[in-house]
Amino acid sequence: MKKTRALCVPLSNAESVRRALRHQQLLRDDVTPIKEKTCIYFPIKEVPKDVTGYTVVTKAFEVRQKKPRCYKELLKLPEKYMDELPTSYDIVGKIILIKLPKVLMKNKEDIGNALLETHKNIQTVCLIDPISGELRTRTMKIIAGKNQTVTTHTEYGLSFDVDVATTYFSPRLASERKRVATRVKPGETVVDMFAGVGSFSIMIARFSKPKKVYAIDKNKEAIRLARQNIRKNHVLDIVEVIQADAKDAVRILPKKADRIIMNLPFSAYRFFSAALSIAAPLCKIHYYDILQEKEITERISSLMMIAAEQRYILTDITVYKIKSYAPREFYISLDITATKHADVA
Repeated sequence: MKKTRALCVPLSNAESVRRALRHQQLLRDDVTPIKEKTCIYFPIKEVPKDVTGYTVVTKAFEVRQKKPRCYKELLKLPEKYMDELPTSYDIVGKIILIKLPKVLMKNKEDIGNALLETHKNIQTVCLIDPISGELRTRTMKIIAGKNQTVTTHTEYGLSFDVDVATTYFSPRLASERKRVATRVKPGETVVDMFAGVGSFSIMIARFSKPKKVYAIDKNKEAIRLARQNIRKNHVLDIVEVIQADAKDAVRILPKKADRIIMNLPFSAYRFFSAALSIAAPLCKIHYYDILQEKEITERISSLMMIAAEQRYILTDITVYKIKSYAPREFYISLDITATKHADVA
């Protein structure tokens, strides 16, 4: 309890007086107002100049519990370990995905519980390893909260069901998905070669006017959730989901693509030839990779060589650094215009 001066205000005037005190920055927020049958006591920093009709008293108030602003405030670790605590992590729906260095593994449960306490909407905290393989799955372990890996994530008014244990989804690409959607022209045929749970495909279908979007993925669980997400976001008439290896797209798709999404960092390079095999004579390609700054120019040169083998010229190549992935490594997007040679178009 803490004693402080307070203004005794009839309940009928409580809200207007509270707003006035707040506006004048006189209302204390470190203690809790006391409500009685006919009046309320507002703790004040100093007496207002005009208190006509209200009584000023000194009263003991209950001290508010200060909520921690960051999960680190709840942890009691040696100083050398505090500096190792992650400053960022992914939030997918009601699940936090966090990577920890080896020196913090023995404290993982404490870290997980601290994250739960500082994020009221979070139900589960998962310790994760990097994504690997064409199915884009990861090794993970629940370190706090409910034993669940399925959640619903929302962005830009869209809703995606995600299983963080068996499918790929990055909340940090929300603005990138929206950016790509704004580039799509009416009537385009779009191919999402590594669609995952359908996030790029659905964003494009909802915010642009494509003729058709083909969402391809090899992961059976991702395909199941993509179909579910397409229904719940009302784009069944635009998005067609196909479970297949992206390298087989040329024999599966009924028509060529005006725009291709290649969101498979570390591996998209191996599929660039397959992408060109389904490209229209003039095609826009959104290519994603994880590279060091010094590697970007070399990667572009390699893509140009692959394109030349299929009689395509790559122009208007724009590099977007979406986020840092590791020290000196970036998650990048290349916006590419691919044009087939006129003599063989």
